[in-house]
Amino acid sequence: MNVEGKRIGFGLTGSHCTYQAVYPEIEKLVAAGAEVIPVITYTVKTTDTRFGKGEEWVEKIEKATGHKAIDTIVDAEPLGPNLPLDCMVIAPLTGFTMSKLANALTDSPVLMAAKATLRNLKPVVLGISTNDALGLNGVNLMRLMATKNIYFIPYGQDDPVKKPNSMVARMSSLLDTVSFALEGKQIQPVIVERFRD
Repeated sequence: MNVEGKRIGFGLTGSHCTYQAVYPEIEKLVAAGAEVIPVITYTVKTTDTRFGKGEEWVEKIEKATGHKAIDTIVDAEPLGPNLPLDCMVIAPLTGFTMSKLANALTDSPVLMAAKATLRNLKPVVLGISTNDALGLNGVNLMRLMATKNIYFIPYGQDDPVKKPNSMVARMSSLLDTVSFALEGKQIQPVIVERFRD
């Protein structure tokens, strides 16, 4: 399915090392004609790391999308009843936020936007980036994989030797995953070799 004219929410959580891989995918969605609405967690906005300053990343994303980032739960809530999205993407999705989503804890703007989208029976696309996907968080990953209207960007181990429990989405497959999700389909295969394109 073409994403042209679709309203796509784009949620970012605190996997700061992944922003560099995600940003080009936001640009691809915009170039394909989607209206992209950025939604961020508090961590994204307020944390400066060796991967960049939070405020600078937010500015960059706002410029690319032409929309001010939604950064409060109150501002994210209308994405359900009043300003519905055609699809909500969360990329990167940290293990922390993944565990909350899997257990219905809505304590951030990104989680509220996802809840609002699921409420409307629309797809939520997840791009995981977690050091614990094959550890204790594995149960949450599998719970989400079995949940209606949730779809995954293909993912795999990013460093099986040094971080055997870590899995990261192949972000370059984001646009294709969204296209499939808009048709109610999970792109396949879901489990991939992380660095093979």
